[in-house]
Amino acid sequence: MSPAASPSGEAQLSDPWVALEPGADPAERVRVLRRAHETFTTAGTVPWPVRSVVADSWRRSARAGVEPEVTASVELTDGDLGAYRAEHPLARVMPLFRELMGTFAADGEHLLAVCDAHGRLLWVEGHPSTRRRADRMNFVPGARWAETSVGTNAPGTAVAVGRAVQVFTAEHFIRRVQPWTCAAAPVRDPRTGRLLGAVDITGGDELAHPHSLGFVQAVARAAESQLALLAPTRPADETSVLSALGRDEAELLLDGRRIRLSRRHSELLVLLARHPEGLTGDELLCGLYEDESVTPVTLRAELARLRRLLGPGLLASRPYRLTAPVESDVAVVERRLEAGAVTSAAVAYSGPLLPGSQAPAVVRLRRLLADGLRSALIAHRDPDLLADWAHAPWGEDDLQVWRALAVIRPTATVRARLAALESELAVPGHRTRR
Repeated sequence: MSPAASPSGEAQLSDPWVALEPGADPAERVRVLRRAHETFTTAGTVPWPVRSVVADSWRRSARAGVEPEVTASVELTDGDLGAYRAEHPLARVMPLFRELMGTFAADGEHLLAVCDAHGRLLWVEGHPSTRRRADRMNFVPGARWAETSVGTNAPGTAVAVGRAVQVFTAEHFIRRVQPWTCAAAPVRDPRTGRLLGAVDITGGDELAHPHSLGFVQAVARAAESQLALLAPTRPADETSVLSALGRDEAELLLDGRRIRLSRRHSELLVLLARHPEGLTGDELLCGLYEDESVTPVTLRAELARLRRLLGPGLLASRPYRLTAPVESDVAVVERRLEAGAVTSAAVAYSGPLLPGSQAPAVVRLRRLLADGLRSALIAHRDPDLLADWAHAPWGEDDLQVWRALAVIRPTATVRARLAALESELAVPGHRTRR
């Protein structure tokens, strides 16, 4: 049997990202997929002809504890939703999305949807009767459609795998979405490559055509081109931006330049941005070096190199301080936590602060920020936010979060992971985060 043939002799899909090969019978494929979905949800195995991209997504969904009967939760409503959308980078290309996709969605009784990088729907527009049907499954602005929340679906899977994907009827993980077909493509910041979200077209079986996948890919590329042409958004006071969460080497946006910093320069800027009033040489020595034998000469040499990197005028001395505001992602998370905006804080938290740093002040700040957000998430009791933390690299061994998640979403997967962590905790010398 050739590699392109199924066990029954039928041709396999030549492109695993396309839901139906030319000439396939949609009705027959739906019947086969429903049986395959039932097999997976009962036995945990994925039979032919489920595509590899879908099979992988089903497995991720199951590992995240998603149940086939779950309903998407609405996280943002009213003023919170409006404020979040207004600040989101994709707001700047919504007119383009409407121009390219609006008529197609309305005439074809489809929906145009746009989500953020966490699978949270920001806009859902299109044919009125289709919107009313979508409302019944919470496919609405502000609802969370990440794979970790509702399993396999085009916008959630597109942001999970970072590429365009089609999802046809029973390929959806949760059953109430299986009458629908959708195609989505991720949109990235053209300057940094950072994932911003995805654009999606959702409707009936006819969207399983390869053209719909190519269509959303083309729209996503057009949006990225438009973003590249638009002047980068900058705060009114020309504040520079420091990104230090989830990376060992921070990045500074300064006067339109993106500067990749060494670890030591990253640590210096994190501390100076946090202390706009300035720090003395002794304070910086204590904050940066565990080794008390490090001399002020070493510190001054590092500061001189940093000053040359930043350019004239930004770094002053006596005390060492930044002469212009520098906004850091650490400060964004802290402000949102202080305001009680837990969801927004979790969205802004892209990982531990400079995780490889051993500078005492950075270690303290890293722990303070992570502990504060963890406590807020546990108190907030949102299962999707807790699941996101638990399945992130920094949360996979976080016993507190897994215990909280097991109370709110006690699936077999969650209980099994919690039992494994508690078993590891009983082993002498094991360091599970409590």
